[in-house]
Amino acid sequence: MRRRPFVLTLVAVLAAAPLQAQGLRARLQDLFTFGTCGQPLCLDLGNAHGAHFLESVAEGNKTVIGFVTSAIAKSAANTPVSSTSSGATYSIVNGLPVRTSTSAGPVFAERSQTLGRGRLFLGANFSSIHYTTLNGAPTDNLLFTFAHQDVGVVGRGDPNFENDVIRLNLGLDLNLAVASVFATYGVTDFLDIGVAVPFVRVSMHGSSVAEIDPFEFPTPHHFGGTDAAPILRASRTLDDAASGIGDVVGRMKVNLGQTSKAGAALLAEVRLPTGDADNLLGSGHASVRALGIFAAQFGNFSVHANGGYLVRTGKLENDAILGTLGFDNLMTPWSTLAISLISEWRVGAEKFTLPGPIDFVFPVQRQMQATSIPRRSDNRLDASVGLKFNLRGGTVLMMNGIVPLKRASLQPEFTWTGGLEFSF
Repeated sequence: MRRRPFVLTLVAVLAAAPLQAQGLRARLQDLFTFGTCGQPLCLDLGNAHGAHFLESVAEGNKTVIGFVTSAIAKSAANTPVSSTSSGATYSIVNGLPVRTSTSAGPVFAERSQTLGRGRLFLGANFSSIHYTTLNGAPTDNLLFTFAHQDVGVVGRGDPNFENDVIRLNLGLDLNLAVASVFATYGVTDFLDIGVAVPFVRVSMHGSSVAEIDPFEFPTPHHFGGTDAAPILRASRTLDDAASGIGDVVGRMKVNLGQTSKAGAALLAEVRLPTGDADNLLGSGHASVRALGIFAAQFGNFSVHANGGYLVRTGKLENDAILGTLGFDNLMTPWSTLAISLISEWRVGAEKFTLPGPIDFVFPVQRQMQATSIPRRSDNRLDASVGLKFNLRGGTVLMMNGIVPLKRASLQPEFTWTGGLEFSF
């Protein structure tokens, strides 16, 4: 009998133990959730009308929620990684090192030269990204319209309460900070292997205001109150952050041939799903990138052309064709200017599409837009401008800025990166 109080206390403690915290992906969905039923757009009325807007989430507008969360996760997973080499590169000829490059090289483009047998390249950089647009629409003012389930015979709008809609205004303030460490080792004169490990912090502030727009009064749809005195407006806020390791990158570059004027190489890169997808620190799926690299050198001026293919293993992610064109120029013995155009072109039909217009047939045929986010192909074109400064002992200081030239998916106005690189 003496054990009974102890057992009861233990049961109470276990029952009171906190539940596992929600990840940012689930927390973002909370901005579409009102009441206590725990589902987006559930009115929680205790009657049949409470679930009438759930179908619009399950069929069409769930794509809106998924589109936003997928865009955030993909952006966190696809932050650019610095090139596999920096500073001077060498090959060994008759036992002596012979320099194969003059400038410090590009920032995010790849050059054909490999490091040289036994040489080691180490680096660390930091990128800060403040996202401002989603397919060109401002993230601080995203508009959604959610339609009522069609339960009648004639079509949506019959009976009259099917004309009720929920209008939602969503504001998101998203920031991404990525600190990456990377290393490349020259296994032979023509083969480099490397790894890059990102540490990611995602911070998110969001607010949503939902308002039921009734077709007529009284309406059976409301967030609270009664049919005679309904509460038609509700709001939610979110302020949260997550930190951790991102998607780790493994790389291998093979030099196919190199002269003092030109060279060609192949690069294979694998991104592993090591980032916590529930907290938007990674995509949750592996990806493989293969690049063909061509470079030509004219004294202190070098041009680079990269072209390849990106395979994404996620069921709702498209593959992409990759292309980068740029140059770097040794302006002084200690400074290099590097400029590139970085592009990514979607392959195939978009797997994650936004819903189209909402059609009403009764009492008047009309359409409403489901969202203010425009439908756009996820094709990207960015301009990268960077400077590299040769310091003592083979150390290179790098500063770079990226500006999007084409609006697609989730993008900032500007991304800046700074870092240090070391060659041994």
